[in-house]
Amino acid sequence: MKPFLEISQLGKTYPTPSGKPAVIVEQFDLKIRKGEFVTLIGHSGCGKSTVLSMIAGLTDVTSGGIILSGREVVGSGPDRGVVFQAPCLLPWFTAFENVMLGIDQVYYTAAREERRQIAEYYLTVVGLADAMHKRPAELSQGMRQRCGIARAFALSPKMLLLDEPFGMLDSLTRYELQEVLLDLWQKDQKTALMVTHDVDEALFLSDRVVMMTNGPAATVGEILEIKFPRPRSRKQLLEDPFYYELRAQLIGFLEERSHHRPVHAAATPPPAVPPRRRNFLSSLVHA
Repeated sequence: MKPFLEISQLGKTYPTPSGKPAVIVEQFDLKIRKGEFVTLIGHSGCGKSTVLSMIAGLTDVTSGGIILSGREVVGSGPDRGVVFQAPCLLPWFTAFENVMLGIDQVYYTAAREERRQIAEYYLTVVGLADAMHKRPAELSQGMRQRCGIARAFALSPKMLLLDEPFGMLDSLTRYELQEVLLDLWQKDQKTALMVTHDVDEALFLSDRVVMMTNGPAATVGEILEIKFPRPRSRKQLLEDPFYYELRAQLIGFLEERSHHRPVHAAATPPPAVPPRRRNFLSSLVHA
């Protein structure tokens, strides 16, 4: 079975005044199965958000390629729903209007009433039934993020991309929204990739945790399988001794092994995008 998302030899560099390019990510390889929830973890500055942004089509790829559901990723699109650390809501629109903005673009052939029902459904599911007609300034940070999650799910994307969506929230709100996200995800199990700094969050949400080496020239270091059954209960996980074994492995990588590079990924600048890159990507699609 072909992977739903295939990232091959992905690299990102930026020019510098010295003329020597800054290598952010190189030789990043990852395959994700359809319906899988994967988290990406690593130290600050290792390029996690850069990888996510390239998959979202918001940042240009320097080398390698990304195939999503059999098609090369070129630019952004509604097939990828993105939830940012800050929800990026338009301040002059209500929560309902912010969600409707995307729905109107994606479901433009549907009747107005049907589009309204979609927005109201997802805003209700995330707990904003009584606040959907308030503007962002009237909402707490956690409520704004609930709106961002509703907006992403309402577009029914092929894949969810989440960039530390709970990083700016207090612990209690973060736990609540993790549950909201997991409940929503379990309804149809959309393929999801999430960036996080939180080891416990990664273990609670994920099927696999991808650990990135330190930057510059960061890449995939180790991948940890999380085999706790679903649906999950936080209480059950915390009572399971295996949870603490996995936690120790994650922390051990971050504290002791994240500066080691895999043998196959030499710390050299990635090549420029080859002129036949599209042919290379096409061969992946049709292989």
